[in-house]
Amino acid sequence: MAIFPFILLKSKSFKKDPEIINHEKIHLRQQLELLVFPFYFLYFFNYLINLFKYKNHDRAYRNIIFEREAYDHETDLNYLKNGHWYGWIGKI
Repeated sequence: MAIFPFILLKSKSFKKDPEIINHEKIHLRQQLELLVFPFYFLYFFNYLINLFKYKNHDRAYRNIIFEREAYDHETDLNYLKNGHWYGWIGKI
């Protein structure tokens, strides 16, 4: 979980998983792009809309625009270096 400016992990073993770390770093960038607080508001609001739409927690969570960007690019360890700012907008 990313709570600016920290990444919180369930297990120490996750520190060695570059994809999990990259996923959470993408969230940190999203938080910076929206000046932190609006990110949390939009994240929660998007989740509620998705929950109403899908009526399923897992589908609602996975379809949050910020999660879609992070999951789509977590394996691309150069994604953040290549300057993809506001990539979540394309997921709307």
